[in-house]
Amino acid sequence: MGTNIPRVLIVDDEPDILELLELALTRMGLEVECANGVQQALQRLDSGKFDLCLTDMRMPDGDGLAVLRHISENSLDLPVAVITAHGNLENAVAALKAGAFDYLSKPVALDQLRSLVSSALRLPRGEDKAEKDRMLLLGDSPAMRQVRDMVNRVARSQAPVHISGESGSGKELAARMLVDQSARRDQPFVPVNCGAIPENLMESEFFGYRKGAFTGADKDKEGFFQAANQGTLLLDEVADLPLAMQVKLLRVIQEKKVRRVGATDEEIVDVRILSATHRDLAKCVADGKFRQDLYYRLNVINLQMPALREMGEDVPLIAKKLLERLRGDSKAQFSKEALKALASYDFPGNVRELENIIERAVALCADGVITPDDLQLSPVEFNSTGQKATGGGKYPLTDYLDRIERDAILEALAQTNFNRTAAAKILGVTFRALRYRMERLSITEEDRSLRQGQDRQG
Repeated sequence: MGTNIPRVLIVDDEPDILELLELALTRMGLEVECANGVQQALQRLDSGKFDLCLTDMRMPDGDGLAVLRHISENSLDLPVAVITAHGNLENAVAALKAGAFDYLSKPVALDQLRSLVSSALRLPRGEDKAEKDRMLLLGDSPAMRQVRDMVNRVARSQAPVHISGESGSGKELAARMLVDQSARRDQPFVPVNCGAIPENLMESEFFGYRKGAFTGADKDKEGFFQAANQGTLLLDEVADLPLAMQVKLLRVIQEKKVRRVGATDEEIVDVRILSATHRDLAKCVADGKFRQDLYYRLNVINLQMPALREMGEDVPLIAKKLLERLRGDSKAQFSKEALKALASYDFPGNVRELENIIERAVALCADGVITPDDLQLSPVEFNSTGQKATGGGKYPLTDYLDRIERDAILEALAQTNFNRTAAAKILGVTFRALRYRMERLSITEEDRSLRQGQDRQG
């Protein structure tokens, strides 16, 4: 066969399985070589070059993890997919943690097999991504180098990745970077804000619905999973999912099938799951607010985004790049004093806050030079209620406006018993906008009792 035809190594001790997989892959136009156990597989790997390896997990002379380790230790540039017994998710998760590209469950569904193989063969091979990574997630601090290293190691896998970190620390940017280096880089990327979807609409939004499934369903509609088929689905703020939806999501992730609302049949979906939240998901599990089994399925690999205050030496570089994008035609530049002030500032809002500060400074600066005064980084004191205070005055203006906005939101939430959808209507903003403002102003359920106490005193 020609040298450009991809070569696949299949490892299994069952002749029937080997024959089935070989036939299916040959029909895809691939060159196939078989090994009837771990030792024969290692010999094949040492004597030939392959583009993909499919290996069973349990064989008489070892397991698929041994094949995986051999490939990793010898720096062989090929993805590995493991075949596990039906329902044995522990083996699948162990393989993904060890660096497997993906897994298949027995009995092997041929359409899932073809989808997996196609994805694996689309992986970038031998490309140097370092410079591109540096432009996406800027900085040379140890914390940021660690993030980029982790992205490089897990991007080629199909393993679920949970991205944790404070609000504004770049979780979605890291997710897009993972996708850009994956085999799915040319396929759909669908980010979903789990906290912005009303609970009664979640199932139809995620899984789609059939015409006539409910009042107003006048045609078939795809859900997020169908829209992301062959690509990647980012579950942003996943901790906000209600428990009932968590059960349904877990089943879809395990079975790789969805059933639309109003449908009797299931659809196979090939979606890589990424998730993110600013909350401590492990604590949510301990508090009974998040299912432990779903937590383990989503948190196969954890990517922790550093806070901006942990990478102070990177702040000037990040600030300059943001300024290039935000200044438009103004040609504004930072003074040395402004950069020094930014480098020493403790950013509670991380990169998102830095972006807002720079955008404001561009509007305020005179003669194209941004000074510390334009940044409005004056030290902030706190009053007895824990809210920002600036000596009772109305400056800096942003702090004063934040206090007014916070009070208005808390008042609307108090009127609606903390129903965010109803509060958004009172305030004349969208649910998504209210949720963003609550997050930016650190308004949580804990503020409910504080507000109620203040109302009683009043």
